[in-house]
Amino acid sequence: MTNTSTIFRLSDIRRTYKVGSEYVHAMDGVDLEIDDREFIAVIGTSGSGKSTLMHTLGFMDSPTSGQMVFEGNDVSSISRGERALLRASRIGFIFQAFNLLPRLTVIDNVLLPLTYSRKVVEDKHSAGMAALERVGMSHRYSHTPNQLSGGERQRVAIARALINQPRLILADEPTGNLDSKNRGRIMELFSSLLDEGITLALVTHDDEVAEYAHRRIRMQDGKIIEDSRK
Repeated sequence: MTNTSTIFRLSDIRRTYKVGSEYVHAMDGVDLEIDDREFIAVIGTSGSGKSTLMHTLGFMDSPTSGQMVFEGNDVSSISRGERALLRASRIGFIFQAFNLLPRLTVIDNVLLPLTYSRKVVEDKHSAGMAALERVGMSHRYSHTPNQLSGGERQRVAIARALINQPRLILADEPTGNLDSKNRGRIMELFSSLLDEGITLALVTHDDEVAEYAHRRIRMQDGKIIEDSRK
């Protein structure tokens, strides 16, 4: 795989929380470059800093100090509103628990991100159906989440992450609630997204899932202790 550009650069990123009288260094001097169309697995034990890293990449949290450059722009000190806009328009999220709204149909769940972004889409229904087609779920567009299997719900969650044509998709333990058969299908689907110009970073505790990635980043005590490529 040939990477043509760096889309995200973190330089000496630190995130410190105060818990009672103690300070917790969730990220402690993290340096990281993510290239276009990379598939990265972030691994580590609970409390290692991997979730804080993902929240930072997704503009859901701001570092205490350090520099962040996204798509060539310094985003270290942007406002909450600017972070929200980037999160809605350039980042796709996939969660372990799927986070689908049970009262909405499949297609209405997929279309939700369009509500939060400022992207103008003339035919939202067609866009939603196209996203569902990409994950093989267009035939279930009118169903509700409780009518779907775990693997089907995860595919719908992936379609929702794709609806705004993001540059980067972040997945937090995306196969944790799936059996081995569906886990393999979802990971193969993730791998296929790279050919569509998408960069993918996932958090996992599963070494078998991490094997699908082209790059493995291991965190411990808020630091990156391993950064290896296949």
